[in-house]
Amino acid sequence: MPSIDFILPHWLYWGGLIVFPLVAMVMARRRRTPGYSVPIAYMILFTGGLLGLHRLYLRNMWGLIFLPIFFSILVFNAQGREAREVVSETANAVSSAQRIVDRLEPKVAGADDKIAGLEADLAEAEEGSFAQIRAEKELEKAQEAKVTDAERLDGARADLEAAGPALENARAARQQWSDFAFYALMLLCALIAIDAVLIPGMVRKAQARADAEPTKTDPAAAALEHIEHEEEKKDHDHIGTGWTGAIDRMSYFCGEFVSYWAVIAVFAYYFEVVARYVFNSPTIWVHEGMFLMFGMQYLIAGAYAALTDAHVKVDVFYAEWSPLRKAVVDLFTSIFFFIFAGTLLVTGWIFAMDATVVNEISFSEWTIAYWPFKWAIVVGAVLLILQGIAKLARDVDIVRQNLQAG
Repeated sequence: MPSIDFILPHWLYWGGLIVFPLVAMVMARRRRTPGYSVPIAYMILFTGGLLGLHRLYLRNMWGLIFLPIFFSILVFNAQGREAREVVSETANAVSSAQRIVDRLEPKVAGADDKIAGLEADLAEAEEGSFAQIRAEKELEKAQEAKVTDAERLDGARADLEAAGPALENARAARQQWSDFAFYALMLLCALIAIDAVLIPGMVRKAQARADAEPTKTDPAAAALEHIEHEEEKKDHDHIGTGWTGAIDRMSYFCGEFVSYWAVIAVFAYYFEVVARYVFNSPTIWVHEGMFLMFGMQYLIAGAYAALTDAHVKVDVFYAEWSPLRKAVVDLFTSIFFFIFAGTLLVTGWIFAMDATVVNEISFSEWTIAYWPFKWAIVVGAVLLILQGIAKLARDVDIVRQNLQAG
């Protein structure tokens, strides 16, 4: 099975984070048109073609044939990983046995000469002398070492003789499973290439079937559309007018912009799963890139959450209060908000400046610069402070209007 050595270029990463949300926002604002779309079919083919999702999108049940082929690749690769572990263990056994043989063969071969020399020393030593006692001990030690080394050498040779064929068999098994996975992948690629040519015709047929069916309202789809409309209307209800409305619209735009990064994460992790389990080529940049992206999303979307009142809070009493009481309480508690947001801004500024000066980069093989991510702390803090100022102005206006009315 071929491996994937692709590492996402930094310019493509940043370009995707900027361009994709803009395109998605434009598409989300377009009028919904019923029916099937050739561009969408090709997008699904590109992202989920290995699973046959493009045919399932077109309600073509032949897409189910992709699934067993894909899962067979996963099974073959799992067997290949087990075979690779056997190869590694067997190769270590062969290497260890070979080292023992290389070390002991010269030692055993020269043991007889060493013993002969010690016997000569013993014969020349004076009876009862210290030299005779030492020569006897050295001779006895050399004879025992010869026996032990010979036994270890025979054992290592036996292990080497047994492990050699086992290593070859393990390598053959690993290659066999790899070949099976490769052939299955080539079959999927061939089916995808054929479907890439057939997709326009399949879309026309799917649309013709849809047009021939009697028109009926899907209650679930209608309910979902109603919920989406109500949620969007509820969000827009928070947007004010004048200069505070300009801040609200900026917060809303930034929150909507970074929300589409979650879609990027789906594609990125899909690539990681395929690379890891189909091509046995896990990446480092996917996890690191998404981890950093979600950190920026959390920071930049803070103002949107403040605008739409989406931050988690305990409002058992607050929810039932009148607008005036809420405004008064918010005015008193806003000091804590601005302390937090100001601290976030100052600390983020220090972090960002330090990272920019030294051009801080990650320690992984991706080596992406960290300073843009740390500037996201500053951007998020500024947006949060601006949204807090807009909220403060609205609370003051509520109090003023109630005082004038009273």
